[in-house]
Amino acid sequence: MIAKPRTGPVPVVPGRTSLPRAQYFRGSLGRFATGVAIVTFDGAKKRHGITVNSFTSVSMDPPLVLVSIARTAKAHDELAGRPFTVNILGAEQRQLATHFAGRPGPEPLWVEGGTAPRLSHVLAYFECKPWAAYDGGDHTLYIGQVVDFNYRNGDALAFANGTFTTIPESLLGMEELL
Repeated sequence: MIAKPRTGPVPVVPGRTSLPRAQYFRGSLGRFATGVAIVTFDGAKKRHGITVNSFTSVSMDPPLVLVSIARTAKAHDELAGRPFTVNILGAEQRQLATHFAGRPGPEPLWVEGGTAPRLSHVLAYFECKPWAAYDGGDHTLYIGQVVDFNYRNGDALAFANGTFTTIPESLLGMEELL
């Protein structure tokens, strides 16, 4: 069944986001399908992982990537100024996504990266040293300079319309990176 599009005016409250408007805005953003990634890093006292779907490349020279982290995330403040890894999840890694989104499951398998810890068997990873951080409203935009990366073949885990889905590898458009 295809959902009917919303009709009528969107409620607007000047100067602030009302709850109905915020829900509609979030619903509209949810129509944009994204990959699913986990940002991992070593904090002052423990290892952290944060599930994100806001990740993008910024520059090829130097190689830079960006992740957007909610200020309410438990590990938000500890990420500032620390090396991190962006772990891109394969379709079979949904349990990792939910584990690091606050629904703990079995302990994940870690790999000691040269710059920051990463998760085992991910679809791709980007180890980064901190480059810059910017205010992004209720998020912080962390930019990392990629110092190591790799990928494997496989289907990608994606998120759209509030649910996980799969993007088959045949649709990913793999490019020759060398």
